[in-house]
Amino acid sequence: MIKIIPLLLIPTLIVNCAYATSIFNSDVENLIVTMKAPTPIISDLKELTDEIGGRLTGTQANKKAVNWALKKFHAAGVSAKKESFTMPRAWVEKSISAKVFNNLINFSPRIVAMPFTNKTHYQGLTAKIVNLKTGTETDFEEKNTDNYLKDKWLLIETEILNDKSGINGLFQEYLNAVVIEENALAAKAAGIIYMSSRPHNLLYRHLPSSGVDNKLAIVVMERESAKRAQRLLDSGTSLKLTAKINIFGEKPYEANNVVAEIEGDTYPEEIVLIGAHIDSFDLGTGALDNGANVSLVIDIARQIKKLDITPKRTIRFVLFNGEEQGMYGSWGYTQKHIDELDNHVLASTIDIGTGAITGFFINGRKEIKSTLDEVLLSVTALGPFSQIIDPVVGTDNYDFMMQGVANIVANQADANYASNYHAQSDTFEKVDQQQLKLNSAIMAATIFGIANLDEIPWQRQTSVEVVKMVDKFNLEESMKTFGLQQSWQENKRGIKH
Repeated sequence: MIKIIPLLLIPTLIVNCAYATSIFNSDVENLIVTMKAPTPIISDLKELTDEIGGRLTGTQANKKAVNWALKKFHAAGVSAKKESFTMPRAWVEKSISAKVFNNLINFSPRIVAMPFTNKTHYQGLTAKIVNLKTGTETDFEEKNTDNYLKDKWLLIETEILNDKSGINGLFQEYLNAVVIEENALAAKAAGIIYMSSRPHNLLYRHLPSSGVDNKLAIVVMERESAKRAQRLLDSGTSLKLTAKINIFGEKPYEANNVVAEIEGDTYPEEIVLIGAHIDSFDLGTGALDNGANVSLVIDIARQIKKLDITPKRTIRFVLFNGEEQGMYGSWGYTQKHIDELDNHVLASTIDIGTGAITGFFINGRKEIKSTLDEVLLSVTALGPFSQIIDPVVGTDNYDFMMQGVANIVANQADANYASNYHAQSDTFEKVDQQQLKLNSAIMAATIFGIANLDEIPWQRQTSVEVVKMVDKFNLEESMKTFGLQQSWQENKRGIKH
């Protein structure tokens, strides 16, 4: 409290003084102080999460969120519009139930379906359960003699994901799923039961490794019930699972991004983009992922406009949709704006909750580092900051990166992000409100600082350079975790190569 309170209160006193603008050296300094001072960022987040709630793309709540954001930009005097793109497949879980049973045992655990799991027959999908331990290659080899796993539910044990295991544990969970789901499909299993990696009956869902092309029935079962089933199986008891899954929709449909901008006065044709995704999964209210950063993006636009400061380059504020189901909104954006991607100086993304920003992933673009270091000097007191060269796959920078556009993703302390990731517990009270304010100042300084550079010391990469980057960092392995590898190999997504 001692370190944080002065950062929030002292600037408030300064900004409220009539002579405030005269005591700062630059527009960036004015903007930083204003972002730290009280703004509507928190009240916006309350509205988005408490009044609208979870915002799965394709639902009425998602459409309401898009219109809400559009009104926020317009109320701030910022030019904004909706831009449509195609989602390849509608998917909403309408209802789901489960029963674990044999002749003597019968209990009904809570489950949720992973996205793009197909609906079952109205009587459900019933099959024997096999305890496949953690689902390693060895586990599959040992159990699948004589096609034993065919038409079985495979129960997969997971490590508990908490604040200690953090984002690294989350990434490992995604990597493990690639092996498990590929082998389950090859074994012609009836489906996969993931033991929830969160304790206390907490459920979550995230994208299967095959994405929209998922062919398996995949569910997450509350950890305590999955442990019960596992113990029974280990004791030699035979069990079956009946899962009844009712899914709405399967056809392609149109969804919308929200695109706003403040035009530059020196190089208006050059664009510096800042984005966050407005959609969320539907179990919680999507506060950490990614409502907090939606509010951050809106607030930066609002305060730039309120201060009546104009950047040299155009700053574009984009709230992407369809991120959770395969980053389709940002892909749609790059396709719609394909003819002006050469003019996109930088695409920045923030998508790791409200943990402190510690620097940026610069996604293979080492030429960005020195400029980013220099720009961040304006917020040195909020650091330290360091840049990570390794590319990130799994959020809305992906299609910019694969199109050769310089891109950065805010690297953040995990805080409580991973433990609440895509879960029922991702709600407003999990947000670190003070850190969100400080993060907004860091992002504002970064974006406005780059927009105001006299010259940009980098260019869009060629297809040859993008391919070299993919090979150098072995990105195709990361692409597998989000069902992206095939579209890259087939030249359907990314710069033509």
